[in-house]
Amino acid sequence: MVDIIDGSENVSVQGIFNWILLLAIFSVITVVGNAIGYNHPIGDSLIGMAILSFITLLGVWMERYLPFNISSIIYISVMGIAVALPGMPTSDFVLYYVSKVELLSIVTVFLAYVGIGMGKSWNEFKALGGRAVIVTILVIASTYLGSAFVAHCILVMTGVSA
Repeated sequence: MVDIIDGSENVSVQGIFNWILLLAIFSVITVVGNAIGYNHPIGDSLIGMAILSFITLLGVWMERYLPFNISSIIYISVMGIAVALPGMPTSDFVLYYVSKVELLSIVTVFLAYVGIGMGKSWNEFKALGGRAVIVTILVIASTYLGSAFVAHCILVMTGVSA
């Protein structure tokens, strides 16, 4: 089986096509979940996912071709914030359409993709042994507890009783 995303430093035309294909499939599945689960209009959700996919594709391209040693997630985050900042000409458009895409719809599709990826390399995961399972559980628990702690602190600071 050919990997859709090869992770190489040089992105070929085929690599860009594969990214576009993956993001298109991801977007369609997310939009369907949005329509069924949250009753958001398909057209609005599709435009929102197109915006998010374009920013993602641009961030991946920037990571590979700009001379800085910066992760694509930084580029993607900064671009997303920049196009949604109040006062930017793109702000109203981006905020309206991206708000039609529920985070849970995106996360569900993403986790399904990760699960498929794990299933593909299950033998490699088993070869890591019990220590990998313990580390995985600790990472997931720490992430959850850390997020809950930060959320609690923010709620207390804003005056919302928890």
